[in-house]
Amino acid sequence: MEQYEFIIVGAGAAGLMAARELAKAGKKTLLLEARDRIGGRIHTISVGDKDHIEYGAEFIHGDLPLTKSLLKEAGLEFHQTEGSWWQFRNGELQQSQEIIPDWEVFTEKLRSLQEDLPLLDFLELYFSDPRYTALCEAAVRFATGYDTADPADASTFALREEWLAEEDSPQYRINKGYRSLMEFLRDDYLKHGGQLLLSTPVRELHWEMQPIKLITACKQQFLAQKAIITIPLNVLKATLSYEGAIQFFPAITEYMEAVQKIGMGAIIKILLRFDHPFWIEQEEKLHNLQFILSEEPVPTWWTQFPQQSAVLTGWLGGPPAKEWANAGKERLLNLSINSLANIFNRDATELNAMLRESEIIDWTSDPYTLGSYTYATVETAAVMDFLQRPIADTIYFAGEAFYKGPLIGTVEAALTSGKKIAEKSNMP
Repeated sequence: MEQYEFIIVGAGAAGLMAARELAKAGKKTLLLEARDRIGGRIHTISVGDKDHIEYGAEFIHGDLPLTKSLLKEAGLEFHQTEGSWWQFRNGELQQSQEIIPDWEVFTEKLRSLQEDLPLLDFLELYFSDPRYTALCEAAVRFATGYDTADPADASTFALREEWLAEEDSPQYRINKGYRSLMEFLRDDYLKHGGQLLLSTPVRELHWEMQPIKLITACKQQFLAQKAIITIPLNVLKATLSYEGAIQFFPAITEYMEAVQKIGMGAIIKILLRFDHPFWIEQEEKLHNLQFILSEEPVPTWWTQFPQQSAVLTGWLGGPPAKEWANAGKERLLNLSINSLANIFNRDATELNAMLRESEIIDWTSDPYTLGSYTYATVETAAVMDFLQRPIADTIYFAGEAFYKGPLIGTVEAALTSGKKIAEKSNMP
């Protein structure tokens, strides 16, 4: 049986990055992916010759060094997002980029916090006065929406580091979609002699003896000196009854106990393409609409502006998304249309008549994802150093869940983790 120096499990951003770096270093490398495509939670769909719709990751959140350097190396163009932000409050659309009311008061308390605690506890401690009700509700919506986190256990320290670091940061989109960056990493990996197998889910990893053995769902066996696991956090946590779960022989009990102290949120993404951008027709002031934040069941919506498009993207994250997981496309579509009808003061039947295509991407029910992306709980910081270490210099873990810093949950975090783990695992 052929033996590899490295087998990487998962061809998302972290896996592709790690595999590419190892192949460039001359290592005999095999990349195994459960899906029939690369990219993981990055999944770009082309619409016509120029339009690209993101089912998963969409934005570059700031001037991120590794992502930007890779885009430059790949010759891929990107553009800064722009446009107006609106809030739907008390039955009215109001132009405002203020996500959390009384932001200066809120950030002052954030900066002065000395001991970490869950976000809900922080809000109860400092903002229990009824005059801060709107602030608390907005902070919870932001944590559940933007971070897809559960505010009952999300680390206030981690949210503080992230929210303040990203304040006023520019946002970008890749012109050809995130998939183009993943394809560049894949092609460079293959060019340097790496091997890739799709539709090959790993179910068992036997690691105590050398070489280690990986067994797939179809009972294929692969041998390697080392393995790098880059599957999403909730799949790593999953019990063996789940399709994407991996069983370790012998069990890695201490490691798995530490992994439980990281959170991973839920997300449902809704893509609706109408026959024309009706919001411009309705209100001239919405000609450059970018984001709408609301208190509707599907609270967050954005356009493709500055690209001219009739697509609206809905975002339902955090605990509410868990409640709607497995609800089915029809119910989620009705929920989305009704939310838009309230926001734009339109009849739901009228919006349905203008609707041409719809996609409901329930990442939380996807067996190879089981959620959105990670967030730090109040217990995460205590285990991160431990989770950076390999098991017996044989099993390594990479991905946005294993990144330390304010960019947790981003593609940049996944790429950085993949690159660092390739360097660490390749050290003599």
